[in-house]
Formats: sequence, C-alpha cells, structure tokens
Amino acid sequence: MPRIFDVVVIGGGPAGYIAAIRAAQLGLSSACVEQWKTPQGDYALGGTCLNVGCIPSKALLESSENFERVQHKFKVHGISATGVKLDLARMLERKEKIVGRMTAGIAGLFKKNKVTWLQGHGRFAGGGTTWKIDVKGEQGVESIEATNVVLATGSKARTLPGVPVDNDLICDNEGALSFTAVPARLGVIGAGVIGLELGSVWRRLGSKVSILEALPAFLGAADEAIADEAWKTFTAEQGLDIQLGVKIGAVQASKKGVSVDYTDEKGVARRFECDKLIVSVGRVPNTDDLGAETVGLKIDARGFIEVDKNCRAALPRVYAVGDVVRGPMLAHKGEDEGVMVAEIIAGQHGHVNYDAIPWVMYTAPEIAWVGKTERELKAAGVNYRAGRFPFAYNGRALGRDETEGFVKMLADAESDRILGVHVIGGQASELISEAVVAMEFGASSEDIARICHAHPSMSEVMKEAALAVDKRSLNS
Repeated sequence: MPRIFDVVVIGGGPAGYIAAIRAAQLGLSSACVEQWKTPQGDYALGGTCLNVGCIPSKALLESSENFERVQHKFKVHGISATGVKLDLARMLERKEKIVGRMTAGIAGLFKKNKVTWLQGHGRFAGGGTTWKIDVKGEQGVESIEATNVVLATGSKARTLPGVPVDNDLICDNEGALSFTAVPARLGVIGAGVIGLELGSVWRRLGSKVSILEALPAFLGAADEAIADEAWKTFTAEQGLDIQLGVKIGAVQASKKGVSVDYTDEKGVARRFECDKLIVSVGRVPNTDDLGAETVGLKIDARGFIEVDKNCRAALPRVYAVGDVVRGPMLAHKGEDEGVMVAEIIAGQHGHVNYDAIPWVMYTAPEIAWVGKTERELKAAGVNYRAGRFPFAYNGRALGRDETEGFVKMLADAESDRILGVHVIGGQASELISEAVVAMEFGASSEDIARICHAHPSMSEVMKEAALAVDKRSLNS
C-alpha cells in the first residue's frame, strides 16, 4: 500500500519547505519531495536560494565588503592596515559552511515538525480521490498519494540562445559563486539584481567588471530617483562599466577567455573580451517533467503554473507557490504563499498582500523598496505627495561612514496613506521593514512622523522622510 499524506509539497526551497512545515504545524500529515544534491552527491533541502542563490551570495557580499573596507575605508576611522591579503579559498569555505548550516537546519526543522522528506524527483502519476505522485530517487521509484499537492519547484537561470553555460568560463549564478581565482576581467550580461550583486562582489575582490544590459533604462523596476542615484554610485564612484541598450551577438569561449560581440545603443558593432563571463538575464520556472500532461495541469507559454489569487491551480486540491507562479521571484514572497496555502488547506483564511512585498538589492549601498514608484503613480493618475531625506544629514550614518543615499516616501495627497517607500543606503534591507509594516496596517506618513525613533539611528531617516512629505523635516 502506498503511503498517503494530507499534503505533499514538491520542492524544498523557501516556498516549499515553509509550506510543508506550516501544514505540519496545523496538524496535517505533511511530506516534502526534494531532489537537490550537493557537489558531494548528498541530498539537501533549501533549493536554489539556500544552496546557490540568496544565502551564499550574501555571504560573499559581506566578505567582499569587509575586504574593501580594510583596504580603502578604515583610514577615515584612524585605522591603517598593511599586508592585507585575500584568501579566496577560505572565503569560499566560509560560504559553504554557512550553506551547510542552513540546509542542515531545515532538515532539523522537518524532524522537529514531523515532516517526511522524500528524496528524489516528484511528478504526477494520476488523479482521483487522491493525487498519485511518483518519487524517483536513488532506490528507485516510490508511489505515494496525497489529498492536497503544493507545487514549489522554483526556478532556474535563463539562458541565451547560442551561449552555452559551462560554469567554468561562461557561468550562471551558480558558477559565479565559486570562482577559484579572481578574474582580472569579468563580463556580466544583465544589469539586474543578480548581475549587479555578483559583479559587485568580484569588483571589490579585484576584478575589472563590465556589464552589458539589453534594456535602455537602468533598474527599470525601481523608482527613477533611486535608479539615478544607483547609476551614479555604481559607475562614477565604484567604477563599474555598465552599458545599456546593447544587443548581444556571438559569444565564444577559448583558452584565452571569452569574447562577446555586441552592438551598442547607437548600433555600433563592438567586441568585448574577458576572462570569465556571467550570464544573468533572469530566471524561468522549473515546471518540466511534473507530469502536468498526465493530470491536465495548466502551464502557460512561459512555463508558469496558472493560479488564482490564493495560489489555487485549475485542479482540485492542487496549489502552486513561489517562482513557478505569477509575481516577483522573491524567496520571501514564496514563503508567504507557502504559509497562505497551508492555512487554506487546513480550513483557515490564509492571505498574502501582494502590494506590500519588499524588494531588496544587496549591493553597497543597499537598495530596497515597497509599494508604488512615482512613475506608476503618475501613470495611474494618483494625486500624491513625496518626501525625501538624505543619510548625509543623519548622525548614525556619519558615524558609520555610510552617508550615501536617501529615503523617499510617497503618500496619497488626500488621505496621506503611504503608497510607496524607496531606500538607497546603508542597511536599506533592514530599514524597509518599517515601511512594510506601515503599509500593511494602512498607515499614513503622519503616523511614521509621530513615532519616536531612537537617536542616533539610521531609522531616523525614515521618520525625516515622512516629515518631509508634509514639508516639515526637522533636520534639513
């Protein structure tokens, strides 16, 4: 007899493992199918995010920032250092230890919450009163049954036609996290979040970095004021060579490195040569070999599973969450969807407010935002007011020597309800949480302005931006 579960989650990344744990917390028999293997051949939970995405990249970002600080930024504090050396192997070892600790932690959470981990590849084998799932692992195929199925199979790096990724000379995000030496010349195709973060890592460690972006605008999803500030910082101050509006042609790898033929924004044919190339042109959902055709699961032309606002697929008791459905490919968005779906299955009223999901770029300075941009408000004909305050006027930022950037707040002109908050500067990833909470509770800019913020703290810039909405900033 096959094992039968109340909930089977296919995919053990952030969206999937959180869904499985929450379902178990609610008293449902829960299992999670995950096929990820480490380079050593061991099964691991956490998916792309924990193994080759969010977690290892942030570890390298922190290490590279420390390397740059000790070389160039400590002098202003009266600290001089000589003989500073980079031990890249140890830096990568630290990254892997963090990954191992995190993935092992999820396995521990599964044990604590009595979630069954099914190691292998899961796919639909049939339907009926329960869903039939085949799990193909090292010991063969096990057939299980589930009353409810949650699909959380994540995403993979998008490739360019004719550009083979070998993760040696031509790399995706996975290969770019494991260079065994710092490339003298690094090329990046794509000036999005991943391209900028990884390009920043290797620039700080010594690479000359050039980034080629097909779109004519820089950081088109961000507020224009944020994008303008970021452009100035990354290019003029940090030396990233970013070219916009390019069209990629032939890409060839050889013993000498990689050559990229492209046309620039004026249509002039050019060639770029580098030692390593990172291809970072977005991600696509992992929906291959799910057995969708077996049960009639609807997948659109781009590979996304079609769902409603509560992540229900067009099949009874089947849900999909995270990168395989509409919306931003953000780990925290997938986690919240996983909680929502588990609670709905348990008969509760799960909910995700898609208007209050923060975006974060872990560059230096960090960039974060939530809600609408000025461009979006203008396009929608919304009457709004804007307030802005720079970190340069903040005592804590001065003490930290992180004075670049600002907080910008947008509020409805009539109701004063906060419509969007945009941050570029130190600790933006942490500061944005206050704005998310405020928007979730329908707060006004006046609410933030009236809250007592600790002094001195970076968070005071959020308060001053709120005051600036009403043109009554106290420190500028």
